Amino acid sequence: MRTILLVSFLILMTACASSGESAPPPSPTSIPNSAQAMLTEASPGDLEEQNSPSAAETPPAELEAADSEDPATRLMYQLLTTGGAELQESVNAIIESGDSRFIAVFLELLRANQIGIYSGIDYQENIAILERISSQPFGGDWPAWIEWYGGTELVPPPGFIGWKGQLLSAIDLGFGIFLQDDHPSTIRVEEIVWGGVVVDGIPALDHATMIGAVEADYLEPDEPVFGISINGDHRAYPLRILDWHEMANDTVGGVPVSLAYCTLCGAGIAFDGRASDGETYTFGSSGFLYRSNKLMYDRNTSTLWNQLTGEPVLGELVGSDIQLNLLPVVLTTWEAWLAQHPDTLVLDINTGYQRPYFPGAAYGDYFAYQDTMFPVWQRSDLLDTKERVYTLHIEGIPKAYPVSLLTEEQVVNDTIGDTPLVLIAARGEIYVDGESQRVGPVVYNAGGEVRAYNRLDDTFTPGPDADTVLDSAGRPWQITEEALLGPDGETAPRVNGHLAYWFGWYTFFPNTLIYESAE
Repeated sequence: MRTILLVSFLILMTACASSGESAPPPSPTSIPNSAQAMLTEASPGDLEEQNSPSAAETPPAELEAADSEDPATRLMYQLLTTGGAELQESVNAIIESGDSRFIAVFLELLRANQIGIYSGIDYQENIAILERISSQPFGGDWPAWIEWYGGTELVPPPGFIGWKGQLLSAIDLGFGIFLQDDHPSTIRVEEIVWGGVVVDGIPALDHATMIGAVEADYLEPDEPVFGISINGDHRAYPLRILDWHEMANDTVGGVPVSLAYCTLCGAGIAFDGRASDGETYTFGSSGFLYRSNKLMYDRNTSTLWNQLTGEPVLGELVGSDIQLNLLPVVLTTWEAWLAQHPDTLVLDINTGYQRPYFPGAAYGDYFAYQDTMFPVWQRSDLLDTKERVYTLHIEGIPKAYPVSLLTEEQVVNDTIGDTPLVLIAARGEIYVDGESQRVGPVVYNAGGEVRAYNRLDDTFTPGPDADTVLDSAGRPWQITEEALLGPDGETAPRVNGHLAYWFGWYTFFPNTLIYESAE
């Protein structure tokens, strides 16, 4: 199925390129026929150039092979900078050496050949070399290669980060800004893969226009929205819009917020832009993925960040102990959010970008099937690949709660470490009847309305309605975005978590606990 999804993106891209401006734009993660097709179709003409690192900085100069003292580094660069007999001589030297560090190099060249940005070595020859030095039989199956490599302890030659940046600069010079040898990294750069778009090819919404609920006649009552409420400022971000942008930098209740949405791993996370180093950050989409998770970048330093953990992983800020704090966010239906917050604002559908903003258009087919679109090597079959889970990370302990169980039980009393919790999911799972640009009508699970609170020394049960729970004495407590409010003014504070696909959570937290039904 993963291959079918990738092929369908390619077909759509080709159709868009040949049918003129009236054709629908490609999905945000389209896999094009060539780099030129990607640059033509996937880069929106209305991007603000100053937001892209390729417009603000200059990538590092090309490394001359002779400048490196390491023979492996010189050979690696000669694969890009030479041709003819000289190139063949370098290839022969690598083969004869049997140096396993070059597996990563030829794996990058395999993908570069497939997407049309490298032709120095014939495609079939590249496959033959890769199979010979690795003793693996995956042929041209790039996802299989990536998943196999991820489970190894192989390392690339010295200078690989900058070399990879130079290779991918054929797509966007901004990639060379992100991938430099002097940048510290906490992740394996070999596992960073191109997601199919240029830097900011999935454009963030920066302080987008908000409108009142009465003006939002484009929304259906049962469609999903992300809801954020801070200091009495209530805002809704419909997924039909966020599917195409994956990032909303906004100010809510006086607080700078970055709502980072990884469509591929099913996680919408609200970060406080005021980081622990005293700086305020806003973010864009790098165009890169890591284990099918969005790598976002900050506009201050062009450091790459893990969207799921809120930590810098490659660049200037790595090693600084900086981290972003979570803010409360809930996924619910427009009808439910509006009932809870009648004075809410909501994104104007007129964003300034030309996109088909209807449910399921961008990713409906991906949401509807269990397969991942990009390779992920660290998996678990304890839950289905794309089972929706609500996730918490408390006292260094990660835990996943299947949304299906939460909505069945409605109120779950639990403890993580020394923190007593209550999770409330009284409105059931949310399903979307959408229309995919690639396959037509689709139905998919978008998650559910889940909130977590510190229950202090009490336990709770479902109340008479979805906005109320009962404590152990039978007294009603009101569910709000900040806390549970008791009848005598007591408060049980919100604990911030978020939804994700099971695979997306597990790949970064393989030691996660899983909630099982109390029954």
